[in-house]
Amino acid sequence: MQQATWAVPARGDFIDAVTRAVELVERADGDAVVLDAVPRGDEMAARLEAMFTAEREQEWAEFLAECTKFDEEIDKEIRTKKFTAAELDEEEQNLERLRRWYRELRLRDVFGAASRVDAERRVKECTDRLEDYAERVYEHGGGV
Repeated sequence: MQQATWAVPARGDFIDAVTRAVELVERADGDAVVLDAVPRGDEMAARLEAMFTAEREQEWAEFLAECTKFDEEIDKEIRTKKFTAAELDEEEQNLERLRRWYRELRLRDVFGAASRVDAERRVKECTDRLEDYAERVYEHGGGV
């Protein structure tokens, strides 16, 4: 066996994704095998959950760093008084990218990593920051 091995919790969202992946592999004349595995005891189940959650924590940390970059970009635009419709459009796209990423991570974070709460708060803060910036753009006539 080679190419790819996945281990995912047996939950509806993952099962649906695995089913779609198998269909794609088979349509491309590939072979896929799906196996059910059960951890050997509570210790192994806890270890698997901890490993899965640690991976999500790394992803949330990267996401939170991108939220900080978003804030820094808004700060720079305010500091340099760059209140243009083009800049507002660019920042709206950046926020939408963060929102999509947040939704995707939240779906994968089945065990509820601790950083998820911070990420939810940061998405709201970034949204508020963009709303404030948009108001400034319109006040300066850049949003017309």
